[in-house]
Amino acid sequence: MVNPIRRFYGVEYMAHESLRRGDMITTREAYKNLISIAVPSVAEMVLMSLIGSIDTMMVGSLGTAAIAAVGLVGQPRMLFLCMFFALNTGVTAIVARRKGEGNQAGANRTLRNAVLIALGLSLFLTFIAQLFARQLMGLAGAKADTIDAAETYFRIIMWSLPINAVTMCINAAHRGVGDTKITMYVNITANLVNVVCNYLLIGGNLGFPRMGVAGAALASVIGLVVGFFLCLFVLLRKKKNGQPNFLHISRGDSWRFDSATVKGIAKIGGNAMIEQIALRIGFFTYARIVADLGTNAFAAHQICMQFLNLSFTFGDGLGIAGTSLVGQMLGKKRPDLSMIYGKCSQRLAFTIAVILASSICLLRYPLISLFMTPPQNTPLPLTATGADLIYACQTVFTNADVYATAARVMFMVALFQPFQTSAVVFSGCLRGAGDTKYVAMIMILTVSIMRPILSLVAIHVLGLDLVGAWSASLLDMMTRMTLSFRRFSSGKWSNIKV
Repeated sequence: MVNPIRRFYGVEYMAHESLRRGDMITTREAYKNLISIAVPSVAEMVLMSLIGSIDTMMVGSLGTAAIAAVGLVGQPRMLFLCMFFALNTGVTAIVARRKGEGNQAGANRTLRNAVLIALGLSLFLTFIAQLFARQLMGLAGAKADTIDAAETYFRIIMWSLPINAVTMCINAAHRGVGDTKITMYVNITANLVNVVCNYLLIGGNLGFPRMGVAGAALASVIGLVVGFFLCLFVLLRKKKNGQPNFLHISRGDSWRFDSATVKGIAKIGGNAMIEQIALRIGFFTYARIVADLGTNAFAAHQICMQFLNLSFTFGDGLGIAGTSLVGQMLGKKRPDLSMIYGKCSQRLAFTIAVILASSICLLRYPLISLFMTPPQNTPLPLTATGADLIYACQTVFTNADVYATAARVMFMVALFQPFQTSAVVFSGCLRGAGDTKYVAMIMILTVSIMRPILSLVAIHVLGLDLVGAWSASLLDMMTRMTLSFRRFSSGKWSNIKV
C-alpha cells in the first residue's frame, strides 16, 4: 500500500503517462525548482498584503467611515485595472513560453509592445475616471457619510494609473521568466514608501500637513512612482551578477507595434479580459450588496477582507510560480513537467492553507483588535454633558456591533483557505498554459452569476446578513476550485499554441 503522504506529494503520481516526453525529475528537484521561484513571489505578495493592512490600520485611526470610504474605492479601481490584469496575463504566458524556447528577442518584443498598449490605454482610462469619479462612488454604494472622502481618494489614486499600468506590465514579464526577486524588491520598496508617507501625511507627523484620507491616497501615488523608477532601472541594466539580463530595453530598440506579437498578446489577453470583466462586475456587485447592509457591516467586511486578502497572497504567490514554470516547460515541449509543477504548487498551497485556517480560528479576536479597539465600558467623567453621554453610547454600541460581526465572519475566512489557495494555483497554471478561455468561463459562472445571486438570496430571503453574503462567496470559491482542478487534471491545455 502506498503511503498517502507520498502519494499526495510525490511527483511520480502527478503526470499522466500520455503526457510524458522524457526523463522525469525527482520529487526533491521539483519542489526545489518551484520554491526557488515561489519564495520571492510569496514573500512579495504576503508583505504587500501586510503593508496594505497597515495602510488600512492607519486609515482606521480616522474612524469607521474612513475605513468604509477607502474600501469603497477598491472595486471601482479594480474595474479600471482589470484591463491591465488581462494584458499582463498574456505577457506572462507568452514571455514564459519564449523563455522556455530560448527566444530572448521575442520575449523583449512582447514586453515593448505590451508597454505601449498599457500606456495608451491607461491615459484614456485616467480621463474617464476623473470625469465620472463621483458617479462611480455612488454606484459602489457610498453613502452621505462616505461619498466625499471616497471621491477624494479615488481621484488622487487614479492620477497614477499610467505609471501603475506600465509597472505592472514590466513585473508581469519578469514573472514570466521566473525572476520573481525583482518584482519582490520593486513592490516591497514601493509599499514601504507608501507606509512611511502614510505616517507623514494621514496624521500630519514630523511637520507635514494633516491630510487624512487624501494623504493616504497621495502616499499610495508616491509609492507607485518609486516602484516605476525601480522597474525602469532594472530594464535599463544590461547585466545582473555578471550575466546578461534576459529582459532589457535599450536606445536602439524598435518601439513600433509588431502585428504578430500584438496578435499573440490579444489571443491570450482577450480571453483574460473577459475573465477580468466578469470578475470585476461580480466583485463590484457583491461589494455593493454588502455596502447596502450599512456602514458598520461594511466596515466589518473590510476588516475580514484584509485577512482573506493576506491568505490569498500565499496561493497567488505559488500560482505565479506555477504559471511561470508551466509556460516554460511547455516551451520546452515537456507537458509532463508542466503538470508536475502545477500540482506541486497546489500541494504546497493546500498545506499552507490548513495552517492558516487553524491560526485564523484560534486568533480571530486578537487579529480583529489590530484594526479596532475591542468594545469596553469606559466610565465618563462626572462633568460629562448629555451630548457626551449620547456620543459615548453610540460609539460603544457601534464598535460592539462591528467587532462581533467581524468575529463571526472570521470563521468563514478560515473555511475559505483550502478552496481559495487551490483555486488560485490551478487557475494560474491554466493561464500559464494559455487556457484563458476556460478560466474566463469559470469566472463568469461563479463570480458574475453565482456569487451575487446567492448573496441576495442569503441576505434578503434567508435573513443571514453579512454572514450570508460570505457563505455565498464560499460556495462560489468551492465551485471554482472544483472546475479548475478538473480542467488542469485533464491535461487538455497542453495542446494550446502560444
